[in-house]
Amino acid sequence: MGSGEKSLRNFHLLLPHHHQKKQHQQQEIRDVPKGCLAIKVGQGEEQQRFVVPVIYFNHPLFMQLLKEAEEEYGFDQKGTITIPCHVEEFRYVQGMIDREKSLHHHHEP
Repeated sequence: MGSGEKSLRNFHLLLPHHHQKKQHQQQEIRDVPKGCLAIKVGQGEEQQRFVVPVIYFNHPLFMQLLKEAEEEYGFDQKGTITIPCHVEEFRYVQGMIDREKSLHHHHEP
């Protein structure tokens, strides 16, 4: 029984650290508006967090970025989706998608 109590004590010692990390993750989730997802773009030091509308995921340009992410990291990414392209490249694609969205939006009756 003594070893069981020891592992239980260790478990409690780990909880505060886990709790702090969870609070940080919950704060990031709260920063994401409804209908959007947070993604990471870039690699290493260059990596930045972006919040994009879910409709991006249906756009052919964004689908190509997701395909590159799958080739780089595999399909079983844990946590936030990471796109391995350069941040400038992603911003360019994001601008193209946004311009296309605004053009379609203005032409609808």
